[in-house]
Amino acid sequence: MSFLPINKNDMEQRGWEYIDILFVSPEAYIDHPSFGQSIITRLLEDKGYRVGVLSEPDISSCEDFKRFGEPRLAILISGGVIDSMVNNYTANRNRRKKDCYASYGKTRPDRALIVYSQRAKEAYKEVPIIIGGAEATMRRFAHYDYWQNIVRRSVLFDAKADILVYGMGENAIIEIIALLDKSVPIESITNVKGTAYISKLLPKPNKRFQDIELPSFELVSQYKNEYAKAFKIQYEEQDPVWGARILQKHNDRYLVCNPMSDPLSTEMMDYIYSLPYERTYHPQYEKTGGIDAIKEVKFSVTSHRGCYGNCSFCSIVLSQGRIIQKRSRESILNEITGLTEDKDFCGYIHDLSGPTANFTNPSCKKQLKQGMCRNKQCLFPEPCENLEVSHKDLLDTLFEARKIPKVKKVFIRSGLRYDYMMLDKDKSVIDKICMHNISGQLKTAPEHVSDKVLNLMGKPSFSIYCTFKERFENANKKIGLKQYILPYFISGHPGSTINETIKLTEYLIESKFVPEQIQDFYPTPGSLSTCMYYTGYNPITMEKVYVPNARDRRVERALLQFNNPINNRIAHETLVKHGRKDLADRIISRKRTKNS
Repeated sequence: MSFLPINKNDMEQRGWEYIDILFVSPEAYIDHPSFGQSIITRLLEDKGYRVGVLSEPDISSCEDFKRFGEPRLAILISGGVIDSMVNNYTANRNRRKKDCYASYGKTRPDRALIVYSQRAKEAYKEVPIIIGGAEATMRRFAHYDYWQNIVRRSVLFDAKADILVYGMGENAIIEIIALLDKSVPIESITNVKGTAYISKLLPKPNKRFQDIELPSFELVSQYKNEYAKAFKIQYEEQDPVWGARILQKHNDRYLVCNPMSDPLSTEMMDYIYSLPYERTYHPQYEKTGGIDAIKEVKFSVTSHRGCYGNCSFCSIVLSQGRIIQKRSRESILNEITGLTEDKDFCGYIHDLSGPTANFTNPSCKKQLKQGMCRNKQCLFPEPCENLEVSHKDLLDTLFEARKIPKVKKVFIRSGLRYDYMMLDKDKSVIDKICMHNISGQLKTAPEHVSDKVLNLMGKPSFSIYCTFKERFENANKKIGLKQYILPYFISGHPGSTINETIKLTEYLIESKFVPEQIQDFYPTPGSLSTCMYYTGYNPITMEKVYVPNARDRRVERALLQFNNPINNRIAHETLVKHGRKDLADRIISRKRTKNS
């Protein structure tokens, strides 16, 4: 095994005179299946293509993009595992001090896809440019941009790329590259699922796909109700079986977005995760201390993709989709066995999961053939009667993993849907997970205590969390372990008023829990919650939604972190103003007790 070439010298050592594909990424080169760039490059390598990896290129000129010479087929540009603006700035629009995906002293450029595409086009005008990754996925339609506070057109227009690949791109990339290798012109590649392209004319009807036209960029950028209508269509058509081809006019041209890629089969998932990854960062980073991003994932294993939880603020539906795509147990156990041979392995698998750890199987039998239900969710607002609830597959895999020599513990750290767990008729599930798969703390995401806010978040009633918490604590008492729930809460989400936040503050005081970290609601591109934040409408119902302004967002955060000296004063004044002097006196009392 070896890393893919990163320069001409590496090419010469392999006896290459040229590369077929140049893969460009704003992140350091980490060859691990937790990172999309590694999966795509290894997959293309396994298909017989010569791939050069250009990580963190210098954007002061296009010279870095000429490092390998002109690629024969295409330049693939990824925005990375996270949108560049989300990565570079906090929810308060402050520049982050560090990029954990970057090498020492480097940061990715703002709007990386656009910058890299421009430089790539400068270097090689005739080579097709294909963009992908999280940034492309979430910005493929006209979208609200939090940092400029405007609606921007599809990133495909600004990047001036030939094709955009969205979601999980394996199938689309293989198909596109195979067509290019057969000398099919890039402008003729228009029927690949999971892709978008620009058309000068309204596309002709397609036998494969039904067409739906969105309100134009000009309309959605001018009228918020039109933006909400457009978002509703995009959101509801996210299905690989019955989803439509979506058209959106931008001035005198059309964005054409084909339906999602088909879900990957178990055989394909096993194949992807069996490719010869080095599972670490490139040796060139050793002299500067390595790359932080590898620390949490080096001994983690992906068991599945997709999530049918549909949290409003989450982007999983728009990227991985709602249909669960799983690996075989044999594939998972083989990967864990391989990890035990690593010189740094200490006996612990840090995480075995997917977007939601206990969604390891499709929610019901019909979806693989018929797709997910249109205008209906599996768990919200109530669990569907057809939802199949079982943790047996998960527990059996965890049990088999523990039996592998050298494995001491297999942890679940990516989060469990406690509402789904509470539906399981097997009441021993919580006991078993507490006994074997928690490293002292279980991360959960109740997000709020107000059912009004939770309803807009697409989350279950807070009473379900309270019942789960009680069950969790009883389970740990029964097995004699001191383990704790670490709940996450969001401040400033659409629908959250000061009064709703005071309810959460009261809960924190009553439970004697003050979170060290609060997640300020972050309007990331493409999410349902972001649409609410920008338009003031719930796009699904078109009902008006209260949106906290900047001052209210600061007050909400202060209420939830009242132990901080500055926050304490703001929280105290707010509580008194809203007739809750009793709570105001209690947070002062808590502060004095802590100081003494």
